[in-house]
Amino acid sequence: MAMFEVKELTKYFGGLAALSDLDLEVEAGEIRGIIGPNGAGKTTLFNVISGVYRPTSGEIIYQGKKISGLITSKIAGMGVVRTFQRTALFHKFTVMGNVLVARHLQAKGGLFRTIFGTNRQIDIEHEEKALKIIDFMGLSDLKNELADNLPHGHQRSLGVAMALAAGPKMIMLDEPVTGMDPTETKHMTDLIRKVRDEWEMTILLVEHDMKVVMGLCDKITVLNFGKKLADGLPEEIQENSDVIEAYLGGEEVAELLGE
Repeated sequence: MAMFEVKELTKYFGGLAALSDLDLEVEAGEIRGIIGPNGAGKTTLFNVISGVYRPTSGEIIYQGKKISGLITSKIAGMGVVRTFQRTALFHKFTVMGNVLVARHLQAKGGLFRTIFGTNRQIDIEHEEKALKIIDFMGLSDLKNELADNLPHGHQRSLGVAMALAAGPKMIMLDEPVTGMDPTETKHMTDLIRKVRDEWEMTILLVEHDMKVVMGLCDKITVLNFGKKLADGLPEEIQENSDVIEAYLGGEEVAELLGE
């Protein structure tokens, strides 16, 4: 049985189907790319999976349990955590402070104790975990820097660190290399591989940079007008005529074909 499944998932906004009878299966430890032209339903899919929207119909199954329709905090507490296109940081907190806040999902004593240390043993445990994550993400030298002062690439890395701090088994990365230069993009791509390999994580990835998607993902699912257009290995997707047609007229075609 797949670790994560979407079954006949449909989401209407008024009379418009943003997602329509979508099926998806993801194995544990897989990096799955979700791609498609603008308006294909990628962000809606992430919003429905993470509990921002309730599905109109269909089911989402995670580790054998139905999570569709649950609130966001409940889904995150079960181990499914997402990042956002626009990095959601506490800009006036330090790097360390941001990661500690994210740890509250794992804190039996709650958010107040995590931040203010009313239970010192809990506080120490979360500080140690936070430091481990910060070091893993290459942010150790910046742990006392305000998030607001970080360069864009480091802010994106901090967003991933905060997701890891919540103790997930599956992370949903929403356009993780957006706005990055080639050096930052390579660094983030390497980090995503390390997250999967060293933290034994399953990753869903929405990204417009086709070179990143083709080089990073084990399998790719293509959406178009809210429906699944194709599923397969990167090389299969590159040669799929339906996918090429869906991207016609955009610069993505050249990237998709590796040209």
